[in-house]
Amino acid sequence: MKDSSDPTSEPVAQNLIKLISNVCFSAFVFAVLIITVVAVTYKPPDPWLESAPALAQLFTRTQNATFRDDGSILKTGEDVGFSVISPASSPASSQAVITEAVVEKAEERIENSTEGVETSCDVLVNCSDPRVLIAIERFNLRAFRSIAFVGYRSPVNGSKPGECDVGWKFRNKKENSWRKYWDFRRYEIGFGEKCSYKILHLGGWHSGVNARLPKMKSNITRSGKKPKVVTQVRDDEINDTIPILGSATKFRKGRYLYYSRGGDQCKGMNQYMWSFLCGLGEAMYLNRTFVMDLNVCLAAQYNPSNKDEDGKDFRYYFDFEHLKESASVVEEGEFWADWRKWDQSHKKKVPVRKVATHKVTPMRLMKDKSTIIWRQFNSAEPDNYWYRVCEGPAANVISRPWHALWKSKRLMNIVSEISGQMDWDFDAVHVVRGAKAVNKELWPHLDYDTSPDAIFAKVQAMVKPWRNLYVASNEPFYNYFDKLRSQYKVHLLDDYKELWGNTSEWYNETKVLANGKAVEFDGYMRVAVDTEVLYRAKTKVETFHDLTKDCKDGINTC
Repeated sequence: MKDSSDPTSEPVAQNLIKLISNVCFSAFVFAVLIITVVAVTYKPPDPWLESAPALAQLFTRTQNATFRDDGSILKTGEDVGFSVISPASSPASSQAVITEAVVEKAEERIENSTEGVETSCDVLVNCSDPRVLIAIERFNLRAFRSIAFVGYRSPVNGSKPGECDVGWKFRNKKENSWRKYWDFRRYEIGFGEKCSYKILHLGGWHSGVNARLPKMKSNITRSGKKPKVVTQVRDDEINDTIPILGSATKFRKGRYLYYSRGGDQCKGMNQYMWSFLCGLGEAMYLNRTFVMDLNVCLAAQYNPSNKDEDGKDFRYYFDFEHLKESASVVEEGEFWADWRKWDQSHKKKVPVRKVATHKVTPMRLMKDKSTIIWRQFNSAEPDNYWYRVCEGPAANVISRPWHALWKSKRLMNIVSEISGQMDWDFDAVHVVRGAKAVNKELWPHLDYDTSPDAIFAKVQAMVKPWRNLYVASNEPFYNYFDKLRSQYKVHLLDDYKELWGNTSEWYNETKVLANGKAVEFDGYMRVAVDTEVLYRAKTKVETFHDLTKDCKDGINTC
């Protein structure tokens, strides 16, 4: 037995412990170093796609007429919250949302001002009595929980005694924009306890015609000049006018980023947005004004003619007013006109830096002093796609400003009309069929799983009978959903054709933009409206989540 007092036994044990401690500490330090390096150098992939090959694959795949090929809802800036948008800086910040507490304070002020005044239930309802508006406000807060009220007009008399028409301004709680919409309703009003006003009946969407907003003449055209056809429009909050620089001197003092047309033209709208926001993001990074072409070539997949159609206006699809407020932009026609004026009146030409390839990164252009940086996309596809500028190292410095891109207010007015006609209380089923239902190789069960009987059985298990049921689908046959009509109040987009027909406000407003020519309600407009209504439903029945076990992108991709 070894003597515990042996002088060699203690150092060996201590040395072994020290050795193990040093190894562990070294491993810990090395791990911390690795994590630190990764944290500093790693840039997460763009939230849209993870790689350039994946991006190219998405943009070259076939899309159906109503939804993106993966079946998900197309979203723009008003559908997603962004930290760069400050509610305090929004136009709506000066107009507080009307809540129950706000109504109670207003009611308290009215009671204090009328203290000692006797009220009688024998008199007729007086629509100008402020207590009428209080009763309506309180009723609306209970009846419409999915919208936020931001203003009321004074009630006016309806068509007969006991009726009051009221117009009110609102925002949708599911929309992260500050845009406001109008409704005007007719209320049948009686008396409750202690002769207080009581709502007996609420009219439908836009039923209070006496409270309708006065019509205003539009002067909005592509060039900002007087339109050929003067029409009347309802929504006076839309400002689609094109900003004008004003003078050659002001033009020369500016700094511009100009993208020539490339291979993105006439591609799907997803690629258009992806590329457009790349250019706009680079302009923001370079602190320059982005020169944008309002002319959009709509891909064949969105057109009944099945042909690409050039000459569409950006303002048909997107909110140009919000874009002007969110970024520095100038319309291409105005830009060229001011450029020519300068060159004609000055011997010294405007400094221009022409960039022939997307491989010249935004970082290399950061210190360029030229008035105009002109990116030219003359290569063969896919090297002439705008979004190539934002690939590689540029992806670490260019942020696509999704917050600047909202859907057209005119299209969103239609969304509000449809939702309002269902009193903001509806469910929805999204039925993807089209080419996917035909392709049994990739989606073997989709056709059967979206048959009328299968849809009915699934919806019946998720939605209560006789609810308003909105069907968002690319199925072309209107009567395909008759089975659902036996148990539900079914609504399809085509049930609301009058909202874009030749007597509608949308028709008149877009006709002004087109200098007097009628504008077709095309496939992409259907995309925007159909999916936004679906987005507002209380219960959503999805194709690739509820109706079928097939994968969105084909077999073995779930």
